[in-house]
Amino acid sequence: MSLLELFCDVDDFMLTFTPQWENSQMQAGKRRKRAGHLCPSEVMTILIHFHQSHYRTFKAYYTEHVQVHLTKEFPHLVSYARFVALMPSMMIPLLAYLHSRYGACTGISFIDATSLVVCDPKRIHQHRVFAVDAKRGKTSMGWFFGFKLHLAVNDRGELLACCLTPGNVDDRTPVAQMVKHLHGKLFGDRGYISAPLSQLLFKQGLQLITKLRKNMKNHLMHISDKLLLRKRAVIESIIDQLKNISQIEHSRHRSPVNFVVHLIAGLLAYSHQGKKQGLHLDERALLAA
Repeated sequence: MSLLELFCDVDDFMLTFTPQWENSQMQAGKRRKRAGHLCPSEVMTILIHFHQSHYRTFKAYYTEHVQVHLTKEFPHLVSYARFVALMPSMMIPLLAYLHSRYGACTGISFIDATSLVVCDPKRIHQHRVFAVDAKRGKTSMGWFFGFKLHLAVNDRGELLACCLTPGNVDDRTPVAQMVKHLHGKLFGDRGYISAPLSQLLFKQGLQLITKLRKNMKNHLMHISDKLLLRKRAVIESIIDQLKNISQIEHSRHRSPVNFVVHLIAGLLAYSHQGKKQGLHLDERALLAA
């Protein structure tokens, strides 16, 4: 997707969202904000486009690329410091835009969680930015300090739901709330094994399917479910893209709010990706059993 196409899509969404957002702010007693040099659509476009670029830091992207090569596209650019000050106000519009970009449930969904490390474990006691919000957690790769990003995707690689929790939260805790609008079958790893969770999801019309632990008794499983469990790597590939291409994980954050803003923008950048990690399955044949 080109920069122009991205801006048009963002601006079309903001034309619908802005009146509702401003009305809710007025009802909450907040005064109407004065229009700035950059409109919200331009700010959001720049944030999302950064996560589509190959720059490692946003400052380098803004000062070396936007202010040098995109002056015609954004004729009213502000300084880098001013742009950073504008970012927190974009969190709600970005979150609403992300919800509008969610894919449709096909009946075959995958769920997984990944760690978002905010600092090296050796510097935890010196860390200040996320000293209150981040927590120690443990994954199959070892201990970390930061957050967990929980994702649910369909078999086409489209985002269905996401949730951010401290690093010490169990992977199963936010599942019921995340997938309450899904149906069909949900595939996860062994970290989601839970009889109460399976029963709760079954009442919601969703069948949770996971691999068994070594100390668990074997049970019959349809061949299509076994095959789909082997395809669960699709969500792991998506997480790898989010971390290594969209740059949602690094240790250079200076603001908790801007951390969330960049995280949402990274998810949006992936949602605009042309070719996603999909399975190209015949859902009717697989769900017929």
